[in-house]
Amino acid sequence: MDLSLILTYRCDSRCSMCYIWKNPTDPAYEIDLKVLEKLPNTFDYLNITGGEPTLRRDLAEICDLLYPKTKKLEISTNGLHVDKIIPIVKKYPDIKIRISIEGVGETNDIIRGEKGGYQKKIEGMNKLIGTGGCDLGFATTFQDENIDHILEIYRYTLNLNIELATSALHNAFQFHKNDNVIYHRKALAKRVEELITEMLKSKKVKNWFRAYLNLGLIHKILGHDRMHACTQGTDNIFVDPWGDVYACNVRNDLYMGNLKKQDWNDIYNGATAKEVRKKVAVCPQNCWMVSSAKTAMRNKLHPKLPRTSVLWWVVFNKLKVELGGNINFEKYIDYEDIGSDENLIKRTSYLNDLDKKTVQSSESLKYTQLSNYFNR
Repeated sequence: MDLSLILTYRCDSRCSMCYIWKNPTDPAYEIDLKVLEKLPNTFDYLNITGGEPTLRRDLAEICDLLYPKTKKLEISTNGLHVDKIIPIVKKYPDIKIRISIEGVGETNDIIRGEKGGYQKKIEGMNKLIGTGGCDLGFATTFQDENIDHILEIYRYTLNLNIELATSALHNAFQFHKNDNVIYHRKALAKRVEELITEMLKSKKVKNWFRAYLNLGLIHKILGHDRMHACTQGTDNIFVDPWGDVYACNVRNDLYMGNLKKQDWNDIYNGATAKEVRKKVAVCPQNCWMVSSAKTAMRNKLHPKLPRTSVLWWVVFNKLKVELGGNINFEKYIDYEDIGSDENLIKRTSYLNDLDKKTVQSSESLKYTQLSNYFNR
């Protein structure tokens, strides 16, 4: 199984689509090495994320502890403090590093509220390449403000021989947001078609399956149901900075236990977890995040392989593109079925706007009580 480990909600980006930075954790209450030792040594994939994980002073020690516990360790970062990651990459060249980038130049800086952020990310990535990192890449979130830059970013990653992970706007209790919506769903979805076609032309097998993942993102953008049933709480679990364990980071009613107070086996195999998995099985959310999408795409009998339906889609459309044909997207997507949104409030840039932060201790209200998490 996979694990998403949120080390901190402190963050020095000020993203318009995520308000974690407005609700930082008190470092004194954040999960520590002693608690992380409770995690088993059997993970396929473990993603260290945040907030911004490089703000943890003990990040290197955490990587030393977690690296043997998983087949693949990832650090998801805003890329503003690459110098803190370089010693880790030197020690573990195969560690996965993904730097968030939301457009080219000023577009990134406006969306993420980062003065000079784009340039820092580009310089940082080149430093990591020079360090010898062998699993490097950018990660981007599809939204109206950056969709015209997606192909350019993808082609840039090809030139650098690095990866590109993609997602789309989501609402989640972790983000303290329930107004992340696409304003022009159909137009944005059509632009994703171009990326899918380009990825299928790639020589990298990974990109072929990312093309399929992006097909799922089109369904998410349009407000359709998920392409495959969610397996959160079973194949992937979310641990927050206080050690609270959830099936996912979207619904805070899917609480499974606390790693500070309980052992991992008691949490994962306990009665609460069983009830949570029943809720996941009937969850109406149309989430399609990387963490939940890639686990849902796995073959149930042979997890290292994709589902048969996924494999056939990839093989068929890869051959079609290689032979000069076009993908018949209407065969897979109903563009007349477009979800509606009540909250079409334009997202605000915090690039030049100072906004008050509320530091969260273990005793304070941890998450904004959003009235509606549902995205369709």
